[in-house]
Amino acid sequence: MRMRRPVLVLLLFFLFILEGTVLPWLIPDGWQMRIIPNLVFIVILFVTVYHHRHSALILGLSFGMLHDVVFYGRILGAHSFAMGLSAYLIGLIFQIPRAPLPLMMTVVLLGSLLEDSILFAIYNVFNLSQEPYNWALLHHMLPTMLIHFAAGLLLYIPLRRQLELLKKETIDEEAA
Repeated sequence: MRMRRPVLVLLLFFLFILEGTVLPWLIPDGWQMRIIPNLVFIVILFVTVYHHRHSALILGLSFGMLHDVVFYGRILGAHSFAMGLSAYLIGLIFQIPRAPLPLMMTVVLLGSLLEDSILFAIYNVFNLSQEPYNWALLHHMLPTMLIHFAAGLLLYIPLRRQLELLKKETIDEEAA
């Protein structure tokens, strides 16, 4: 009974739609260009820690490309590459099956910083950004990291429970 995987993908699609419709209304106008909440990426970071980094890589590549096509059309593949690579690298570093809350929040902060840094590097290579890294860090990355931290706190318990059940379901399938 492989029921949890489609539910995870539907949750990611729901959060993707939420990012484009409801969240822009919640963010004050002065912060619209500074804070870029990426709820899908937060869930992918949970997947990389609690389930498996290869699943997170595939989800990061897929939903990153969806972000590229729908939200950011300047370079196709930049967000896909950044989300996939950062989720995979975080999964290599943090392979703890039952990560406690402080460790998971560290994962969210580091993952957010890594993804934004990769995007900054890609945009610099193609001359789409003229700001220095320290300016982007203070004006875009740190505010976004705080929003990701808060969202990670809200999502921690329900996501952890569901992903632990998915992991158990996967182990039971492999044993059968």
